[in-house]
Amino acid sequence: MAKTKARRNKVGNVSIILGTIGVLVVLTVAYVGYKRFYQPNVHTEQQQGQKFLYIHTGAKFEQVISALEQCNCISDLKSFEWLAVKMDYPSHVKPGKYQLKNGMNNRELLKMLRAGRQAPVKLVVRNRRFKRDLIQDIAKQLEADTTSLTKLLNDDLFLSNYGFNAKTVPAIFIPNTYEIYWNTSAKQFVERMAKEYKLFWNENRMKRCAKIGMGQVEVSILASIIEEETQKNDEKRVIAGVYINRLNKDMLLQADPTVRYAWGDFSIKRILGKYLTVNSPYNTYKYKGLPPGPICIPSISTIDAVLNYQKHNYIYFCAKEDFSGYHNFAQTQEQHLRNAHIYQQALNRAGIMK
Repeated sequence: MAKTKARRNKVGNVSIILGTIGVLVVLTVAYVGYKRFYQPNVHTEQQQGQKFLYIHTGAKFEQVISALEQCNCISDLKSFEWLAVKMDYPSHVKPGKYQLKNGMNNRELLKMLRAGRQAPVKLVVRNRRFKRDLIQDIAKQLEADTTSLTKLLNDDLFLSNYGFNAKTVPAIFIPNTYEIYWNTSAKQFVERMAKEYKLFWNENRMKRCAKIGMGQVEVSILASIIEEETQKNDEKRVIAGVYINRLNKDMLLQADPTVRYAWGDFSIKRILGKYLTVNSPYNTYKYKGLPPGPICIPSISTIDAVLNYQKHNYIYFCAKEDFSGYHNFAQTQEQHLRNAHIYQQALNRAGIMK
């Protein structure tokens, strides 16, 4: 009897031990599962500014893991990989720019990535003189690279779908900040700019175009010249009036900024005779009418200044001798030559010879 009782006690003790081990195993598995699912795994508190994960178009799961490793914001990458497989993320990798928030757990991060919930880019279109500079600006803000952007923005056939060509296409860009996704392609970017262009040229602006007898692109070209002539908003409408007077009289525009553009050198201070000989359709000292395209991306205020130009009898203008950025205006060539002589003397005194 005693041996049987001892045997029973021993079996009972083993059962208790096994039961305890089983409970511990279950608790351990539960803890590991909880950790993989819910424990914070993204840590950005020591990173300066916001932290983003960039997933390129066509990227595979392995490349996502590599990008996470490089960003140095994931505490336990193995647990992320494990849960990613369980949630079938490797088959649902979506490109984009994703914000990594401090304290996110694996489940939250994977749900965001699987759903493609990107952080939009605040794309800034700035005033730029040359197309190549604009392209470099855009390529720094989007996945689309300079090669793809350059190809499209010089493709006359493609641009004709939007009413532009390689020379006039700068007019499609209205300086502003646009919310857009980082993985926007070059084609999608142009399409977006075309939509913004149509929104900008609303009914009121179109009526102003018709009233002054110019097309939208022509307005943008003239505005680009004025943009380079002055930074004084209170003078823009007056200068616009001068150029429109010259166009109406079939006179050469003789706009110095177009010569600088033709030479590809905006550091030129004095437009000497040698500069006027450049054989370029942008040289308005040589060719009548507007140049074939904008010489910069004009601001909204300058476009509106052209649409609402000031009516007057001025035909000429010359920078003021005080270098204030303002201009002296003249109705006659004699008066203009006097103004120009005064300005040239000021340049001489300042030692500005070119």
